[in-house]
Order: sequence, then structure tokens, then C-alpha cells
Amino acid sequence: MSERVARISRTTKETDIELSVDLDGTGTTDMETGIGFFDHMLTAFGRHGLFDLSVRCAGDLEVDGHHSVEDVGIVMGQAFAQALGDKRGIRRFGDIALPMDEALILAAVDISGRGQLFWNAQVPPVMVGSFDATLAKEFFIAFAANAGVTLHVRQLAGENTHHVIEGMFKAVARAMRQACEPDPRMGDALPSTKGML
Repeated sequence: MSERVARISRTTKETDIELSVDLDGTGTTDMETGIGFFDHMLTAFGRHGLFDLSVRCAGDLEVDGHHSVEDVGIVMGQAFAQALGDKRGIRRFGDIALPMDEALILAAVDISGRGQLFWNAQVPPVMVGSFDATLAKEFFIAFAANAGVTLHVRQLAGENTHHVIEGMFKAVARAMRQACEPDPRMGDALPSTKGML
């Protein structure tokens, strides 16, 4: 399997983003978005997915964090899609029920080519540090749509918003790790009966 890396730059009137990912990394991360809790979540994503992930985002935080969080989701999804290439030999599916203290999060992913998020969670409209908790869903919408993955995120338990959101980032990372991994039994075949993903 060839090197599965991507580097993407995206500049709009609202954000300027430089992002790189190595799907076969060791979980080395380097984050700078201007939103401390979001940096913490992206670091957790890289570490638990064993993705080498670097994100630089200069956004219009004087407005709020929405554009930065959503646009990082867009670029990160694009980077995953690019790094996955033709998707030959991957497991394609991944899932986990991940505990984060009192929170329990289910994440399931299909690298299907059909980017969509199915969300069942009760995340209150509160601030976690300088991060608007409602932006967690916006991030995963953008990521799933641009990565071309079907993503289910369900909150099975949880009261602490920090724990719930952190559980989501870790769970999605673990599910993506499984789905992106090479399947030795698959060889160079495409994991689809349609002949394309």
C-alpha cells in the first residue's frame, strides 16, 4: 500500500487553514486553531486514531468559533478522502462504544463514498472553555460530508459536556482508525460489490 498522506491548504474570507494527515502515523499531533478545547479534541483524534495530524487555522474568532470549527472539519474530511486514495485494501467499516467517565459514546463509520452524519446526542448549548459545544455536531457534519463517509454518532450516556464531546472525538477517531486500516485478507481488492466506493 502506497503512502497515505495528504496536505491541504484552504483560504476564505473567514479562515486560513493548513492541514496535513498521515493515516499510518503514530498519533503525533500539532494543533493551533485559537480555540483551546478544539485543539484538545483534535489532539485526541490524532492520538487515538494513530493519525499524524497537523492543523493550523487562523479564523475570525472575533465573530465566534463557528467558521473555524466547521472549516477545519471540511479540510480534515478532504484530507482523509485524498489520503485514502482509491480505498483498495481497507477494512471500510469501523465501530466502537467508547466510555469517557460517565459518558458512553457509540461511533460507527462506513467509508462508503456517501458523506453523511447521523447524530443522536443531547449536547447543550454551553461553552466549554472558548468552544461552543453545539459546534461539535457542525464539525462532524463537515468532516463526514467531505471525507465521503457515513458516520453515526450516538450518546448512550453522559452528563458532563466536556466528557460527552471528548468521548465523541475519541470514538470517531477509533472507528476511523479501524475503517482506514489495511485488511490483509482483502489484499488490493476494493471492499465493495459495486466495483467502486
